[in-house]
Amino acid sequence: MPSTFTRTFVALPEHIDELGHVNNTVWVQWIQDMATAHWDAVARPEDRAAFFWVVVRHEIDYRGNVSEGDTVTATTWIEGPALGAKSLRRVEFADSAGKRLVSAATTWAMLDRATGRLARVRPEVLAAFADD
Repeated sequence: MPSTFTRTFVALPEHIDELGHVNNTVWVQWIQDMATAHWDAVARPEDRAAFFWVVVRHEIDYRGNVSEGDTVTATTWIEGPALGAKSLRRVEFADSAGKRLVSAATTWAMLDRATGRLARVRPEVLAAFADD
């Protein structure tokens, strides 16, 4: 079972588009913020020092939105085993009533900091992201 990481976001005036709700680019930024915060909070120090991640694919489903001042709760987790240098991360955003508004599946690739090249994701790197 994957370990989850949760964080809240507030829709500020600069997040709102001409339709009066959070712009799609903000959702993408929040998705990336969740992945980074989860990695920083859970990954082993030696892994944070040796590797970094880049996005290779975002798939996002929008089921609702929020307006200025609204709060959303984001939950993220790593789904399944890594495939070579790639790992799949899920992120879901829910409103204050618990209604799921946005769901994302993002594929990340791990790179070696020293070489800048793709690095195979070893099981021990993702072990910190799984419940025991």
